[in-house]
Amino acid sequence: MRLTQFFPSFKVKRALSLALTLLIFCSPDLAQAYIGPGAGFAFLGSTFVFVLTILMAAGTLLLWPLLFLWRKLRGKGISKHARARRVIVVGLDGLEPKITEQMMEQGDLPHLQALAQVGGYRRLGTTLPPLSPVAWSTFQTGVNPGAHNIFDFLSRDKRTCLPELSSTSTQKSSYRFAIGPFKFGSGRAKVVIARKSKPFWKVLGEYGVISNIIRIPISYPPEKFEGNILSAMCTPDLRGSQGSFSFFTTRNDIVQARAGGEFRLVTRSADTIICRLEGPPHPYDTKKEALSVVFSLKVDEAKKSAVLQINKQSLILLEGQFSEWVELQFAYGFRKSIKGIVRFCLREVGSQVSLYVSPINVHPESPALPIAEPIIFSSWLAKENGLYGTLGLMEDTWGRNELALDDERFLQQAYLTHAEREKMFFETLARTPEGVCACVFDASDRIQHMFWRYIDPKHPSPREHERFESVIPDMYRNMDQLIGRVVAKLKPEDLLIVLSDHGFSSFRRGLNLNTWLEQNGYLVLKPSGRTGADYFQDVDWSKTRAFGCGLTGIYINQKDRERTGIVDVADSEALLNKIISELEPILDPQDGARAIRKIYQSKKVYKGLYTDEAPDLIIGYEPGYRVSWDSVTGVIEEHVFSDNTKAWSGDHQVDPTLIPGVLFSNRPISSDSPHIVDMAPSILNTFAVPVPRYMEGKVVF
Repeated sequence: MRLTQFFPSFKVKRALSLALTLLIFCSPDLAQAYIGPGAGFAFLGSTFVFVLTILMAAGTLLLWPLLFLWRKLRGKGISKHARARRVIVVGLDGLEPKITEQMMEQGDLPHLQALAQVGGYRRLGTTLPPLSPVAWSTFQTGVNPGAHNIFDFLSRDKRTCLPELSSTSTQKSSYRFAIGPFKFGSGRAKVVIARKSKPFWKVLGEYGVISNIIRIPISYPPEKFEGNILSAMCTPDLRGSQGSFSFFTTRNDIVQARAGGEFRLVTRSADTIICRLEGPPHPYDTKKEALSVVFSLKVDEAKKSAVLQINKQSLILLEGQFSEWVELQFAYGFRKSIKGIVRFCLREVGSQVSLYVSPINVHPESPALPIAEPIIFSSWLAKENGLYGTLGLMEDTWGRNELALDDERFLQQAYLTHAEREKMFFETLARTPEGVCACVFDASDRIQHMFWRYIDPKHPSPREHERFESVIPDMYRNMDQLIGRVVAKLKPEDLLIVLSDHGFSSFRRGLNLNTWLEQNGYLVLKPSGRTGADYFQDVDWSKTRAFGCGLTGIYINQKDRERTGIVDVADSEALLNKIISELEPILDPQDGARAIRKIYQSKKVYKGLYTDEAPDLIIGYEPGYRVSWDSVTGVIEEHVFSDNTKAWSGDHQVDPTLIPGVLFSNRPISSDSPHIVDMAPSILNTFAVPVPRYMEGKVVF
């Protein structure tokens, strides 16, 4: 239920809306009252959120004039020497310069072309490796990966050598006691962001410049600062995963042939199907099964539709169309529940029935996980613009890879997400009279990942229909229209920055690094031999000297670093050089093409306190190549090279010199070779805020 529905009086609604607005946009200091990020499902209950929202809003009405005066007395606020009162940053993830430049020359991107003429356009240097979490971390901190500690989507656990998410770590604790047969207690978990160094918006806040940050990776869990932030990449779903869809079907062959997500075989009784949707783990009792809700689907074959009944809600699903967001409650304990939201899509209805259910997103109005700072920012956005997805990776690329979605449904989902992002951004921009308003749009990246095969005639992935050949050019036109709408909102003193974190290339062939390492004696299998098991289950760590983990890295199994380490530190340098000399010139047996442009030793290219946490080697692939899907999760395949036949057909895991991003501005760009590391110091300098000495970039505006 929306918060304002508790108040029938229009005047009260307006007063509450004003209070929330003042809280979010005038009083960032009060936002410090939020008790901090935590991931425990019992941590943020819906009643708690409601009460806290009312108390903080009321407090803001009383205190904001005093806080405003106090800030002025401390000399905080935008400096009179600032060269802009407002900086607007629009991130278009993955926008490729070659396509952008070609379409501008053809007159297909008039708004970007006009922006380039009024201000400037350059290709934007990216990070090693050119992966979104790495590049956006450099964007926000102004330092290289060795100083911000994000090197990939995945890193390795030193204790087990198994892959783990690189962006966060979870610290768990619990409290239990019992009185006779009755058990009491609670679970707590604190998620800690692994990205180090300060983002520029935190530095700005120390000087009284307010920032509103929407969906910039890497920002989960959100950190306190003088402003508002909504988390992005690596924000989990309610199951704690990075996005686990569910697929209910009467087709036995689909369930047997697919992996990934949750495929459930269901039985149809007359025209009705009963299903159970698994939700979050129990908040404080890990021995209990995950929470779940039961729903029914009543099929109408003639109308190609079905009636869904769930949590006392009833809605009609039409074949091939996504539902609006549906609110779910996962009950536990005494009158307690965890709220989430999902979209349903009836994939087929007839003699066979299939239903896709999106990952269960954290409910933005009753967040069970910390997705915004201050806590009510996510709720305010929902009240102003309607429910929206909160998962870090909203577009279900894996659901498309595994055929739970087809091209048409994936495209629908991507643009539904994009429309939500636009609403939030423009609403926030309208309420940002000065300071920073920044937002990253993901559709440009996700659509290119999944539809690149339509613009690459050599790609081995199957194509569904020729009508999708225009999807990527159409996306560029849509992004251009977005920029046109942003430009229309500019004030004379505004600085507009439009950028992408990297470009794009084709991904035709995969290289299994661990297979190559095994064939060349660096990785050793157990006597039982290869079984194709995930997560290095076949590996004999007592004899393994090197292994691949993540999307671009190779690690040495080093003594006194990895728990299983066998390589002396003194021998590591020679071993790394030997691997480089043998792996870098590798040729694809299919056509004799070179697969790797360059292999980098991290200690020679990174600098900073966290360089030792990086993979020892970073692979810079040639266009068309990337690490294979199975190599990422520790599977040793039979062959080193394999065709990529998944829908995910475009990528950017190539050498960073080949895959720059784009940079547009309504003001001249003073550098001929700007780099994404330059963005943070350039924004600080625009507001006449001293650039911290640890920042490595230069000022480019």
